[in-house]
Amino acid sequence: MNFSLFDKFIRTGELTIVDHQGQRHTFGQGQPKATWHLRTRSALPRILRDPALNLGETYMAGEWDVSDGSLHDLLTILRSNLELILAGRSFNKPLQALYKPWQALLSSWNSLTSSRRNVSRHYDLDEPLFRACLDREMHYSCAYFRDPEMSLEAAQQAKCSYIAKKLSLRPGDRVLDIGCGWGSLAMYLVEHQDVHVTGLTLSGEQLRVAQQRLEARGLADRVELRLQDYREHYGQYDRIVSVGMFEHVGKHNIQTFCDKVFESLPVDGIALLHTIGSRTPPSPLNSWFRRYIFPGGYIPSMSDIAPAIEHAGFTNADVEVLRFHYALTLKEWNRRFQKVRADFAATKGERFCRKWEFYLVASQTAFEIGIVAVQHWLLAKDNRTVPITRDYLYAEKRFARPLSAPVHEVLQRAK
Repeated sequence: MNFSLFDKFIRTGELTIVDHQGQRHTFGQGQPKATWHLRTRSALPRILRDPALNLGETYMAGEWDVSDGSLHDLLTILRSNLELILAGRSFNKPLQALYKPWQALLSSWNSLTSSRRNVSRHYDLDEPLFRACLDREMHYSCAYFRDPEMSLEAAQQAKCSYIAKKLSLRPGDRVLDIGCGWGSLAMYLVEHQDVHVTGLTLSGEQLRVAQQRLEARGLADRVELRLQDYREHYGQYDRIVSVGMFEHVGKHNIQTFCDKVFESLPVDGIALLHTIGSRTPPSPLNSWFRRYIFPGGYIPSMSDIAPAIEHAGFTNADVEVLRFHYALTLKEWNRRFQKVRADFAATKGERFCRKWEFYLVASQTAFEIGIVAVQHWLLAKDNRTVPITRDYLYAEKRFARPLSAPVHEVLQRAK
């Protein structure tokens, strides 16, 4: 078995490979450390042929395991040293530059029918699985850790508060939540900000659970949830928020989404787009994730989003990149899953548990090494609507005061 790739490129961390015959091969030094046990002769050649797909598939099949370290340690070593190298092995650069944009487009076309089918494959999974991993309010998106040591529950509440401040909400505002999940953000906003929320989801299971929660908390008259695609929804709202849904829009529909948000807002409206974003030029979603976790998914680059915002007619009031927050969120989701893993192995099987933990850890390491990060795009139609500094996001005052006069007049008076 040829280990020259590891001998040449493992420089961060120490990787020990135990091959199928029990022979040990060690590369690199320092932290983290992991021992990679290859259970079959074919595992490594298969992985190297298509790492993006086959690393996860061989783990699901039990063809390798980790000792003297964790799955997180192993993926950190592999991604830190090899990810960018292996990503470019399949094509020469000129052909890759031509192929990847088309592959991204075709793999995430997402018609109305396929969008519903894709959402159902992930979000209609058993409710107990999500309850086992998520916080008590069932936020299935990046939390906001003002302190890395704060609890997941506190960090998700901090996320909701941060979003509410960015939206500059006023009592009585009509808010559209595109991709409302189990209604967690909607319930927070009506309980803390005195607004009315309409939420859209394509998951029948999420809608069922969310409506039960609304009834139990006496909020059904203030939150309206619909099983509806954003492209089929019509209405005017003072504020629009979308958290963790944009990754399902698909490259083909980015402009459609931005145009829809623009036409649904009044002149003084504000929208917040909370999405995972790639730091690389546009490229398809990792093939393992596309096959097993998020079919039809697409992680947009800034170069995907910015032109669509401009063409829609928005003022881009602010862009913030939240780098490590999702890594901390995913780490906690996996910790909670591992506490009950044996229960799910008994009901869903070992292969499912391997798939789920690989999804969580692979996602965590992607955020840690900086392949992806969460982006907040704050959008307005009128340049005066959003405060001119970020001070209002960190002050104790609940409501921020926008400019009451054209910005050029304010700046003239300040001279």
